[in-house]
Amino acid sequence: MFTKGSSPDSFVALMLILGIETSCDDTGLALASDRSILAERLASQADVHSLFGGVVPEIASREHLRMLGPLLSGVLRDAGARPRDITDVAVARGPGLLGSLLVGLSLAKGLCLATGARLVGVDHLAAHLMAPGIDEELRFPAIGLLASGGHTHLYRIDSPVNLSLLGRTLDDAAGEAFDKAAKLMNLPYPGGRLIDLLGTLAPPDPKLFPKPYLSNQSLDFSFSGLKTAVAAFVAAHPELRRPRQPAPEEIEAHPEDFADLALACSSLNYAVAETLRIKTERALDASPDAVSLIVAGGVAANSRVRAAMLELAERRGLFAYLPRLSLCGDNAAMIAHMGRLLAARGLGHDLTLEAVARGRAVPWDYLDVGA
Repeated sequence: MFTKGSSPDSFVALMLILGIETSCDDTGLALASDRSILAERLASQADVHSLFGGVVPEIASREHLRMLGPLLSGVLRDAGARPRDITDVAVARGPGLLGSLLVGLSLAKGLCLATGARLVGVDHLAAHLMAPGIDEELRFPAIGLLASGGHTHLYRIDSPVNLSLLGRTLDDAAGEAFDKAAKLMNLPYPGGRLIDLLGTLAPPDPKLFPKPYLSNQSLDFSFSGLKTAVAAFVAAHPELRRPRQPAPEEIEAHPEDFADLALACSSLNYAVAETLRIKTERALDASPDAVSLIVAGGVAANSRVRAAMLELAERRGLFAYLPRLSLCGDNAAMIAHMGRLLAARGLGHDLTLEAVARGRAVPWDYLDVGA
């Protein structure tokens, strides 16, 4: 455990892990001991990218470079630590935007060179799935559903370091379907949270939008057809595209002005949640020894998705683990936590560690660096 010593400037650290997250458009740093998250800072780029209706990779990389220095100073100050107190540096190595990942990886390697800390490359997707374990102990074996803007995957999880991919995104992920639908309706980026908010204002029409890629026994996902169906529906009902972007406060204050959008968003939430539920239930059928269900990623913050997954776990008598809302999106706490799990098993990397861009599998290339 990380504790202060006899003077304000002396420390004893059995394990002090710095987590670095720069896989997309959120810049995050967190410090963790072997037992808890000590400090965390996160800088969002949503306001910058909202001008373009989505993430611009070059801008994201430059913003990471601009923010990492101040965030590092802040998180060290919050924890009362110094760079030389860090024992391990855990960094998101992918999958993600290559330029963004390289910025975080450069900081991680520089810190390891300067301080002698061990380097631990973290699979961003595995970190999402282990994020609920920050607050409570996870039970295995489990079926894990990861649903985000870039990925919709199903896993069998036998331990924090033993994950087997069962099904994956073939084209558009669930979160991408939400964001593209929001853009069609001229809702501000990132649109998933507005879709969720509007969806709570009306009951869904279960027949309005299709539940995609279910007429098979595959555990893969494809949300491109759903995105196309929403686009066709908005084209047939042009009033759904607002002339100006509404703020969440405006929607909450005058819900009656958004009744048409509420029906469309509620029905979209239903279609996504039911698709995820049906595929996840198929994965559970194929793993009858699973004792728990883990749901993670940005889409895990969606209220209808959360409700559907909790109902599924309760009906099947499973433990259900969903991260608190602040841990659903990209964050450094989950990177530090996953790094802690790996470092405790003596797993790490040397300075030849490479970033892995989206679309490529993150290799299991850990070295035995000693626990």
